[in-house]
Amino acid sequence: MNLFLAAAGVAGISASGPIMAATAAPALAIAFWRNFLGSVAMGVPAVLSRRGEPRRLTASDLGWTAVAAAALALHFACFITALQLTSVAAATALVCLQSAWIAVFNRLRGIRTAPGVAAGLGLALAGVVVISGFDLQLSPAALTGDILALLGGALAGLYTMAGGRVRRSLSTQNYTGLCYGMCAVLLLGMCLVFGQPLADFPAEAWLGILGVTLAAQIVGHTAFNYLLAVISPLVVSMIILLEIPGAALLAALFLGESLPGGTYLGLAMILAGLTGVVLSQNRRNGGPGRPAAPLGAD
Repeated sequence: MNLFLAAAGVAGISASGPIMAATAAPALAIAFWRNFLGSVAMGVPAVLSRRGEPRRLTASDLGWTAVAAAALALHFACFITALQLTSVAAATALVCLQSAWIAVFNRLRGIRTAPGVAAGLGLALAGVVVISGFDLQLSPAALTGDILALLGGALAGLYTMAGGRVRRSLSTQNYTGLCYGMCAVLLLGMCLVFGQPLADFPAEAWLGILGVTLAAQIVGHTAFNYLLAVISPLVVSMIILLEIPGAALLAALFLGESLPGGTYLGLAMILAGLTGVVLSQNRRNGGPGRPAAPLGAD
């Protein structure tokens, strides 16, 4: 059963990029509906089963949840826009640098970087340079997409760090429902400010929105949240990294993406570098701890 859930989780999050890239709707609208539907699917059952928990929220909990929601809203805006400008494979790999960004943020907070983490970061960043160089040869828009995906990864790292503060006192289900709900409100405001429509999409676009909500938000993230309780978080973190080749494969099969050979080299370098970061962070913490890759960003 655990093997089945792991496979379902990888398939779910790997499908996120290809589905959103193929969905003919504005980026902010896709992000809004995905978070709104996700908040209803995750939040309503949590409120019914844990009615007293939301009343115990402190001002600090609400503040950090708001920070997490804002970071998540901007993450989705950057990532989904990047998918419309660059390849799914490149955007997914660059946004998956979120675990590396967490190591960078920790370093800025004065937490010493272990040599293995620094080496992994260096290799992953070299992969970014390789991918960006080949994308610049394709078009300036592709390079812009790469930059947005990098920024999306940094925001996902901030989302994870802020959420970690709240989840010390709030269950995953209630936190997810509240955070996704606040994120949806922020995205609704962004849609209104930038004049992006929220409806009147073709039927195929609504299928894409429902598909990414079901595949990534509900199946993928729920599977990994369950696995965290029964297997090592380190193993879960390593499994999540399979999203990088998984998204590239699905994009090639269903979207017909054909990438320069150097791009695949960059993808491999990022994957190897992130593996080193995850393993080194685990050793530095003295054993399996909280997963380096966030559950619920993509």
